[in-house]
Amino acid sequence: MNSKAVATPTRTKEILSTYGFSFKKSLGQNFIVDVNILKNIIKHAQIDKEAGAIEIGPGIGALTEQLAQYADKVVAFEIDQRLLPILDETLSVYENVEVINQDILKADVKRVIEETFKPGQRIKIAANLPYYITTPILMKLLMDHLPVESITVMIQKEVADRMAAVPNTKSYGSLSIAVQYYTQAQVAMSVPKTVFMPQPNVDSSVLHLQMRTEPPVDVADEAFFFDLVKASFGQRRKTLMNNLVRHFNGKMEKVEIQECLDKVGIDPKRRGESLSIEEFATLANHLYTR
Repeated sequence: MNSKAVATPTRTKEILSTYGFSFKKSLGQNFIVDVNILKNIIKHAQIDKEAGAIEIGPGIGALTEQLAQYADKVVAFEIDQRLLPILDETLSVYENVEVINQDILKADVKRVIEETFKPGQRIKIAANLPYYITTPILMKLLMDHLPVESITVMIQKEVADRMAAVPNTKSYGSLSIAVQYYTQAQVAMSVPKTVFMPQPNVDSSVLHLQMRTEPPVDVADEAFFFDLVKASFGQRRKTLMNNLVRHFNGKMEKVEIQECLDKVGIDPKRRGESLSIEEFATLANHLYTR
């Protein structure tokens, strides 16, 4: 076994050339070649020998190898079949790793957790996510209500900023509210593009999402709440009133919307980006039960 960590430029190049592996742009493959960054991800994820870890997109096993050293058990979902023989080799000494060749968006992660980890075990998700599909993956993980404690992911800096954003900032939007409804979001660290092979065109951040035991607000209907939030940011430069009239066109009269806004004390001239999650919840509940 090669004693050098997978996440070094020389070892990564060696593995890629041995297997004649070429990066698939369509899968957004960028491998990390810096062990310290990986150890930092594990530290922010608070992974220890008691915890089980789930990884998405292990690539050639750079993060997987580190997770295997820190966690009790690791399950990694990899969509690209060409990587399976490579992972077989790079992870051959770790008996606590299981690689599942499946698209995470189609996987029944809850069932995998039940069948793989010990009952009641603390589960953490850690991953270097492909940029092009970050949001769908994270939203699936959150909406599946998985029995996990936290999700710690390397993603595009701009998306991490949006997910952790607060009201009245440029990054704040419907994505911020969706993520913060389920989690407490925090940008844990910035990561330069130089630690990847090949180097992406954008900077990255590690985002830590601590799962909430319950949402920060009570909503009458989750789907309606998220729908309303999305509509309120429909055209960012327009007022809340304009966006809502457009959204409820044919379903609710302008005067009804005005009445609801008056009742909850929200100025119709405000923009969506100025409303807190609490204000959105109050407004959604009034509109839903009107």
